[in-house]
Amino acid sequence: MAIAGDYGRYFSANRRMVLVPCCVLFLHILGLLILSSASLSFEGSNYLLRQCLWLAAALPAGAIALAFPLRRLEGRGKIFYALAAVLLVAVLIPGVGRAVNGSRRWLSLGMVHFQVSEFAKLALVLFLADHLAGLRDRARHPWHGFALPCLWIAALAGLILLEPDYGAAALFLLVGLALLFLNGVPLRPLLLCAALACLLLAIFIARNPVRLSRILSFLDVESTRQTGSYQLWQGMVGLQSGGWWGLGLGNGRQQLFYLPEAHTDFIFPVLAEELGFAMALAVLAAFFIIFFLLWMEIYRIPSPFLFLLAMGMLLFLILQAAINLAVVMGLLPTKGMALPLISYGGSNLVLVYTFLGLLLNCLRTAFFWKEREETDGNFSQEP
Repeated sequence: MAIAGDYGRYFSANRRMVLVPCCVLFLHILGLLILSSASLSFEGSNYLLRQCLWLAAALPAGAIALAFPLRRLEGRGKIFYALAAVLLVAVLIPGVGRAVNGSRRWLSLGMVHFQVSEFAKLALVLFLADHLAGLRDRARHPWHGFALPCLWIAALAGLILLEPDYGAAALFLLVGLALLFLNGVPLRPLLLCAALACLLLAIFIARNPVRLSRILSFLDVESTRQTGSYQLWQGMVGLQSGGWWGLGLGNGRQQLFYLPEAHTDFIFPVLAEELGFAMALAVLAAFFIIFFLLWMEIYRIPSPFLFLLAMGMLLFLILQAAINLAVVMGLLPTKGMALPLISYGGSNLVLVYTFLGLLLNCLRTAFFWKEREETDGNFSQEP
């Protein structure tokens, strides 16, 4: 009850932040509605029911994250990082990791399949927040503030690249380098590091015929619409065919006959076809409101650890959504990456709710720290 009262006081003092849980609820309800339609093409597979079962795990995870004493996370980033590294190695072992479509990204726990890279996102953010916040006046140190964190980021990204999951590896690098920049590392060495990462990624793609074919097809979508760009082309057709108000829920054609992975990576074209361009714009607006409000609030956090922790989680959510939308709109090559709160995927759903819970927890904690600082000049005690 005390925690609920704290959040009540926080939202009363920051009324615009009420829009964040409202937009989250809107996106998730809309996602479940679209998922009920997008999964029609999979006979005998009730993805809506499965997503609801995962929601039963995601909601408690989010609730725990909302109430968890954040001081207990400080100093434990290395533990989370080590566990993530062990799991990422384990998933590469035949017989341990579960292979789907040529990639080993999942560990099987009975009937539950867990995507390890989702947990690794939380581990990376916790580790970097812990390490970088502890540097204080050494934030610009070339070894402790830049080179060493880059090695830790590259290690996790490299393990994910071996699965292979090129998109997730790039996402880890982007978030990691962004946190270094926010911690005071100059832009020039970060750009050099990013250029080196792009070069290595290009070499890996050139040595992988499947990924290279995706890139070449993306460069000429219309000519390869029946072969390498088939999925992207059908997604773009879905985006255009619904008009302003859509064909009606369950009346879409793309997910029934044409569009592969309509319930996961390419669920947004299904939404646009059935509910129309107006609802697609509403989805974009909801994501923008969530990210903009959280971004503005995070910049007011006085604690370096909480600032980096919250910003890292927000960047993972922002960039994942942006990459998914850019792919289905034909702005990036086809890459399997879920749209947060809307796509089917249990591991990602649990992580998204955990991130959102921790984000609000960081903001609540910072709010009460600031309140105490104004009253007694001390914000070192957690509420």
